[in-house]
Amino acid sequence: MTITTYEGVVEKGKIRLNIGVRLPDNTKVYVVVPEVQAERTARMMTPRLAHPEQASDFKMEIIEDNSNARIRH
Repeated sequence: MTITTYEGVVEKGKIRLNIGVRLPDNTKVYVVVPEVQAERTARMMTPRLAHPEQASDFKMEIIEDNSNARIRH
C-alpha cells in the first residue's frame, strides 16, 4: 500500500484539501488529526429487541372511538 499525505482543513464539517489537490470520488482516505482534541458529541442508540422474533408482540392496534366526537355549540 502506497501512502501519500495531503494537507487540508475542516470547514463546516467537511474536509477541504489545499488548492490543486483533487482526488477521485470514492477514494479511500485516512484522516490523521495532529494536536487537536476532537469535540465529543452525543450518540443516541436506536432500540433493538433482544429477541427479534417477538416483534409481533408489539404490533399496534388502532381502535376508533367516535362516541365523544360531536361538537356542541
